[in-house]
Amino acid sequence: MSSASVSTTIPGGFAEPAFEAFLGRRDEPAWLVARRREAFARFRAFAWPTGRDEEWRRTDIRALKLDQFSPVAGDAAAGAAAPALDRVWEGLAAHYATGIQHVNGEAVRHADAGKLGGAVFLDLGRAVRECPEVLERHLMTTAVKASDDVFAALHGAFWSGGTLLYVPKGVRVEGPLFSVAGMAGAGNVDLGHTLVVLEEGAEATLVRETASAGRGEAQALHVGALEVIQAPGSRFRLVNIQNWDDSTWHISRERAVLGRDASIQWTVGAVGARLAKVNQEVALAGRGADAQVNGVMFTAGRQHLAYFTRQDHIAPNTTSDLLYKGGLKGRSRVVWKGMIRVEKDAQRTDAYQKDDNLILSDAARADSIPGLEIEANDVRCTHGATAGRVDEDMIFYSQARGVPRAEAVRLIVEGFFANVYDRITLEPVRETLRQAVAAKLGIAD
Repeated sequence: MSSASVSTTIPGGFAEPAFEAFLGRRDEPAWLVARRREAFARFRAFAWPTGRDEEWRRTDIRALKLDQFSPVAGDAAAGAAAPALDRVWEGLAAHYATGIQHVNGEAVRHADAGKLGGAVFLDLGRAVRECPEVLERHLMTTAVKASDDVFAALHGAFWSGGTLLYVPKGVRVEGPLFSVAGMAGAGNVDLGHTLVVLEEGAEATLVRETASAGRGEAQALHVGALEVIQAPGSRFRLVNIQNWDDSTWHISRERAVLGRDASIQWTVGAVGARLAKVNQEVALAGRGADAQVNGVMFTAGRQHLAYFTRQDHIAPNTTSDLLYKGGLKGRSRVVWKGMIRVEKDAQRTDAYQKDDNLILSDAARADSIPGLEIEANDVRCTHGATAGRVDEDMIFYSQARGVPRAEAVRLIVEGFFANVYDRITLEPVRETLRQAVAAKLGIAD
């Protein structure tokens, strides 16, 4: 099976020799090998993105050289590197029930089964052995597919590590679960996959966090995928906090598919990475499904974060509510492109999307591009976007009352993000995001 404990030399890059070597050191079932081979064929067939493609027109990846990276090799040193990320693990473990940790694409800590209340929460390599029927049915078949784009295909061929959360019918997991994926030491590639399956009436909360040790010492690559499949009546709270270092390329495709009367609250915190390109989508496929999406982004230096969101209304009487907020410093850039798509049969859709940005330097830039595609005639869909600078009059007003300028800016920034923080129902997550934003602002405690 896919567990790995021996370091193996794999040809660099993601060409065919590397792929065959990667497969050769894994002992996986035939259906999974066939799925990897199909994904690899698609990866080879895709053209590499350029600035001429609308999807990549505002995000330049010419400096990303895949041949400088190699597939995850199953390095036994991952366990030795784990202590570098202990602080992240301990911070999460202090607030949540139990979790899983990956370092350099290898699972190094596992969940306490006694705290799962009947759910299954495993690293994906182990899940291949213990839950093959769940993986064969759902892994890159329903939500994210290798045919989506070149990076989804790359991920489908080479994914290694990640987690499965499977909650059976009617099971309610009381304590929030967490996973942390880190890169440390010589490891500089992570292609982890997260698969969440909630059966009818199930309920759970998952907090995912990424982290790097040795900030910015070496170029790193993350190409990930997140799939959420919710059966009727299920309820799910999901938190993604992306905090890679500023030398990491972060590319991810994420999609949740909701059945009848299912609901999701999905919170994104994006503060790390050299360059991030994320496609985040919710598909409201069952009547009465409901999605709330919250996003907090903060960039500094020359960071570039591009988040493309999509709210797909497929069934009638569905609702979605998206609010993203961004803060920018230095020469950084944020690109947000949102789309509300309403299918012909999705009558009585109620959808909203908004992206606001606070620009804190002359050289920072925010691009907000909301969009609607509506084929039904009985809907309510609204969208909006704003970008503006810190109000100097407010700073002057504060300074006139003895508040130092830095403190005044901090208060204004906190006020700007307040209404998105208020939508987040987990207090530790609100505090984590506040601290992350403060750190980027240079005023961390």
